[in-house]
Amino acid sequence: MSLKGIFPIDKWIFRSKSIMESLSAEELERLFADMVEQTYKKGQIIFRENNPAFGIYYIQQGKVKKYKQDRNENEHIIYVANEGELIGYHPLLSGNNYPDSAAALEDSRIAFIPRDAFLSAMEWAPALSKHLLSALSYEYSVLANSLSIVAKHSVRERLAISLIVLREKYKLSENDTSSVAINISRKDLASMTATTEENVVRLLKELKKEGIVGSLGRTIIIYNVKALVQMTNYQ
Repeated sequence: MSLKGIFPIDKWIFRSKSIMESLSAEELERLFADMVEQTYKKGQIIFRENNPAFGIYYIQQGKVKKYKQDRNENEHIIYVANEGELIGYHPLLSGNNYPDSAAALEDSRIAFIPRDAFLSAMEWAPALSKHLLSALSYEYSVLANSLSIVAKHSVRERLAISLIVLREKYKLSENDTSSVAINISRKDLASMTATTEENVVRLLKELKKEGIVGSLGRTIIIYNVKALVQMTNYQ
Protein backbone atom coordinates (compact mmCIF):
# COMPACT_ATOMS: atom_id res chain seq x y z
CA MET A 1 0.00 0.00 0.00
CA SER A 2 1.29 3.45 -0.93
CA LEU A 3 1.46 6.14 1.75
CA LYS A 4 0.83 8.89 -0.77
CA GLY A 5 -2.00 11.09 0.39
CA ILE A 6 -2.35 9.47 3.82
CA PHE A 7 1.01 10.05 5.51
CA PRO A 8 3.86 12.58 4.82
CA ILE A 9 6.67 10.03 4.72
CA ASP A 10 9.00 12.51 2.99
CA LYS A 11 9.30 14.38 6.29
CA TRP A 12 11.26 11.41 7.67
CA ILE A 13 13.44 10.54 4.68
CA PHE A 14 16.74 12.27 3.88
CA ARG A 15 17.50 13.14 0.26
CA SER A 16 21.13 12.03 0.07
CA LYS A 17 20.29 9.68 -2.82
CA SER A 18 19.87 12.77 -4.99
CA ILE A 19 23.54 13.64 -4.49
CA MET A 20 24.78 10.63 -6.43
CA GLU A 21 21.83 10.64 -8.82
CA SER A 22 22.87 14.13 -9.95
CA LEU A 23 26.02 12.73 -11.59
CA SER A 24 26.24 11.50 -15.14
CA ALA A 25 27.46 7.99 -15.91
CA GLU A 26 30.90 9.34 -16.79
CA GLU A 27 31.09 11.42 -13.60
CA LEU A 28 30.04 8.45 -11.48
CA GLU A 29 32.71 6.29 -13.06
CA ARG A 30 35.33 8.93 -12.33
CA LEU A 31 34.23 9.24 -8.69
CA PHE A 32 33.94 5.47 -8.23
CA ALA A 33 37.59 5.15 -9.24
CA ASP A 34 38.49 6.68 -5.86
CA MET A 35 36.11 4.52 -3.83
CA VAL A 36 37.28 1.76 -1.52
CA GLU A 37 34.67 -0.94 -0.85
CA GLN A 38 34.38 -2.66 2.50
CA THR A 39 32.01 -5.21 4.03
CA TYR A 40 30.61 -4.46 7.48
CA LYS A 41 29.06 -7.08 9.72
CA LYS A 42 25.84 -6.34 11.60
CA GLY A 43 26.67 -4.08 14.53
CA GLN A 44 30.10 -3.07 13.23
CA ILE A 45 30.99 0.60 13.71
CA ILE A 46 31.52 2.61 10.53
CA PHE A 47 32.53 5.89 12.17
CA ARG A 48 32.26 7.41 15.62
CA GLU A 49 30.98 10.75 16.82
CA ASN A 50 33.73 13.39 17.24
CA ASN A 51 36.27 11.41 15.24
CA PRO A 52 38.02 13.22 12.36
CA ALA A 53 36.08 13.04 9.10
CA PHE A 54 38.43 11.67 6.48
CA GLY A 55 35.69 11.01 3.95
CA ILE A 56 32.10 9.98 3.33
CA TYR A 57 30.38 6.63 2.89
CA TYR A 58 28.14 5.36 0.10
CA ILE A 59 25.86 2.46 1.07
CA GLN A 60 25.88 -0.01 -1.80
CA GLN A 61 24.01 -2.75 0.03
CA GLY A 62 22.46 -3.00 3.48
CA LYS A 63 21.24 -0.57 6.14
CA VAL A 64 23.00 1.70 8.60
CA LYS A 65 21.85 3.38 11.81
CA LYS A 66 23.04 6.90 12.58
CA TYR A 67 22.96 7.61 16.30
CA LYS A 68 24.21 9.72 19.17
CA GLN A 69 25.10 8.56 22.67
CA ASP A 70 24.21 10.30 25.92
CA ARG A 71 26.50 10.57 28.95
CA ASN A 72 25.42 7.08 30.04
CA GLU A 73 26.36 5.70 26.60
CA ASN A 74 22.75 5.00 25.72
CA GLU A 75 22.14 5.10 21.97
CA HIS A 76 19.58 7.40 20.41
CA ILE A 77 19.00 6.50 16.76
CA ILE A 78 18.36 9.58 14.66
CA TYR A 79 18.13 7.96 11.24
CA VAL A 80 18.24 4.67 9.34
CA ALA A 81 20.09 4.99 6.02
CA ASN A 82 19.36 2.65 3.14
CA GLU A 83 21.04 1.37 0.00
CA GLY A 84 21.98 4.24 -2.31
CA GLU A 85 22.31 6.81 0.46
CA LEU A 86 25.38 8.75 1.56
CA ILE A 87 26.36 9.14 5.20
CA GLY A 88 29.04 11.16 6.95
CA TYR A 89 28.88 14.12 4.58
CA HIS A 90 27.96 16.76 7.19
CA PRO A 91 31.53 17.80 8.04
CA LEU A 92 32.60 17.77 4.41
CA LEU A 93 32.30 21.53 3.89
CA SER A 94 32.95 22.70 7.45
CA GLY A 95 35.99 20.55 8.17
CA ASN A 96 34.53 19.48 11.52
CA ASN A 97 34.49 16.00 13.05
CA TYR A 98 31.61 13.56 12.57
CA PRO A 99 28.58 14.91 14.50
CA ASP A 100 27.20 11.42 15.15
CA SER A 101 28.11 7.74 14.94
CA ALA A 102 27.13 5.10 12.40
CA ALA A 103 26.93 1.30 12.58
CA ALA A 104 25.63 -1.44 10.31
CA LEU A 105 22.08 -2.59 11.12
CA GLU A 106 22.69 -5.66 8.99
CA ASP A 107 25.56 -7.07 6.96
CA SER A 108 26.34 -4.26 4.54
CA ARG A 109 28.63 -3.34 1.67
CA ILE A 110 29.77 0.25 1.89
CA ALA A 111 32.18 2.30 -0.19
CA PHE A 112 34.44 4.92 1.36
CA ILE A 113 35.08 8.08 -0.65
CA PRO A 114 38.10 10.10 0.56
CA ARG A 115 37.29 13.69 1.48
CA ASP A 116 39.75 15.19 -1.03
CA ALA A 117 38.35 13.05 -3.85
CA PHE A 118 34.79 14.18 -3.12
CA LEU A 119 35.77 17.85 -2.77
CA SER A 120 37.59 17.56 -6.09
CA ALA A 121 34.47 16.05 -7.66
CA MET A 122 32.51 19.10 -6.54
CA GLU A 123 34.73 21.17 -8.81
CA TRP A 124 34.42 19.05 -11.97
CA ALA A 125 30.75 18.12 -11.34
CA PRO A 126 28.94 21.40 -10.52
CA ALA A 127 25.58 19.67 -9.91
CA LEU A 128 27.16 17.81 -7.01
CA SER A 129 27.52 20.96 -4.87
CA LYS A 130 23.95 22.01 -5.53
CA HIS A 131 22.50 18.65 -4.55
CA LEU A 132 24.80 18.32 -1.52
CA LEU A 133 23.61 21.65 -0.11
CA SER A 134 20.00 20.78 -0.88
CA ALA A 135 20.34 17.43 0.88
CA LEU A 136 21.95 19.07 3.92
CA SER A 137 19.19 21.66 4.15
CA TYR A 138 16.44 19.07 3.86
CA GLU A 139 18.12 16.84 6.42
CA TYR A 140 17.92 19.55 9.06
CA SER A 141 14.18 19.87 8.46
CA VAL A 142 13.76 16.10 8.85
CA LEU A 143 15.68 16.12 12.14
CA ALA A 144 13.68 19.10 13.42
CA ASN A 145 10.46 17.27 12.57
CA SER A 146 11.67 14.14 14.38
CA LEU A 147 12.47 16.15 17.50
CA SER A 148 9.04 17.77 17.52
CA ILE A 149 7.39 14.33 17.37
CA VAL A 150 9.01 13.32 20.67
CA ALA A 151 7.49 16.34 22.39
CA LYS A 152 4.03 16.14 20.82
CA HIS A 153 3.22 12.44 20.49
CA SER A 154 2.67 9.55 22.90
CA VAL A 155 4.94 6.48 22.92
CA ARG A 156 2.30 4.46 21.05
CA GLU A 157 2.06 7.15 18.37
CA ARG A 158 5.84 7.41 18.08
CA LEU A 159 6.15 3.64 17.72
CA ALA A 160 3.61 3.71 14.90
CA ILE A 161 5.62 6.43 13.14
CA SER A 162 8.86 4.47 13.60
CA LEU A 163 7.30 1.33 12.11
CA ILE A 164 5.95 3.30 9.14
CA VAL A 165 9.38 4.80 8.46
CA LEU A 166 11.08 1.41 8.78
CA ARG A 167 8.50 -0.12 6.46
CA GLU A 168 9.62 2.35 3.78
CA LYS A 169 13.24 1.35 4.38
CA TYR A 170 12.57 -2.39 4.21
CA LYS A 171 10.21 -2.45 1.21
CA LEU A 172 11.62 -4.48 -1.65
CA SER A 173 10.55 -1.82 -4.15
CA GLU A 174 8.70 1.48 -4.35
CA ASN A 175 5.55 -0.30 -5.49
CA ASP A 176 5.72 -3.12 -2.95
CA THR A 177 2.19 -3.64 -1.59
CA SER A 178 2.79 -6.91 0.26
CA SER A 179 3.38 -7.35 3.98
CA VAL A 180 6.80 -5.91 4.80
CA ALA A 181 9.27 -7.67 7.12
CA ILE A 182 11.45 -5.46 9.33
CA ASN A 183 14.51 -7.11 10.84
CA ILE A 184 15.45 -4.89 13.78
CA SER A 185 16.15 -5.53 17.44
CA ARG A 186 13.70 -4.32 20.06
CA LYS A 187 16.54 -2.31 21.57
CA ASP A 188 17.18 -0.44 18.31
CA LEU A 189 13.46 0.10 17.77
CA ALA A 190 13.18 1.53 21.29
CA SER A 191 16.13 3.83 20.60
CA MET A 192 14.50 5.04 17.40
CA THR A 193 11.17 5.60 19.19
CA ALA A 194 12.72 7.39 22.19
CA THR A 195 11.33 4.97 24.75
CA THR A 196 12.33 1.88 26.70
CA GLU A 197 12.73 -1.63 25.31
CA GLU A 198 10.04 -2.80 27.76
CA ASN A 199 7.55 -0.32 26.29
CA VAL A 200 8.30 -1.49 22.77
CA VAL A 201 7.80 -5.16 23.69
CA ARG A 202 4.50 -4.37 25.42
CA LEU A 203 3.15 -2.24 22.57
CA LEU A 204 4.16 -4.75 19.91
CA LYS A 205 2.19 -7.40 21.78
CA GLU A 206 -0.84 -5.09 21.66
CA LEU A 207 -0.39 -4.49 17.94
CA LYS A 208 -0.11 -8.25 17.35
CA LYS A 209 -3.40 -8.84 19.17
CA GLU A 210 -4.99 -6.17 16.96
CA GLY A 211 -3.68 -7.89 13.83
CA ILE A 212 -1.68 -4.84 12.75
CA VAL A 213 1.73 -6.53 12.96
CA GLY A 214 3.11 -10.03 13.34
CA SER A 215 6.52 -11.38 14.27
CA LEU A 216 8.90 -14.18 13.43
CA GLY A 217 11.74 -14.16 15.92
CA ARG A 218 12.94 -10.58 16.07
CA THR A 219 11.50 -9.83 12.62
CA ILE A 220 8.42 -7.60 12.68
CA ILE A 221 5.91 -8.04 9.85
CA ILE A 222 3.72 -5.08 8.97
CA TYR A 223 0.26 -6.32 7.94
CA ASN A 224 -1.82 -3.13 8.15
CA VAL A 225 0.09 0.09 7.52
CA LYS A 226 -3.16 2.05 7.22
CA ALA A 227 -3.96 1.17 10.83
CA LEU A 228 -0.50 2.38 11.84
CA VAL A 229 -1.13 5.67 10.06
CA GLN A 230 -4.38 6.10 11.99
CA MET A 231 -2.48 5.37 15.22
CA THR A 232 0.02 8.17 14.65
CA ASN A 233 -2.57 10.91 15.15
CA TYR A 234 -0.28 12.92 12.89
CA GLN A 235 -1.63 16.25 11.72
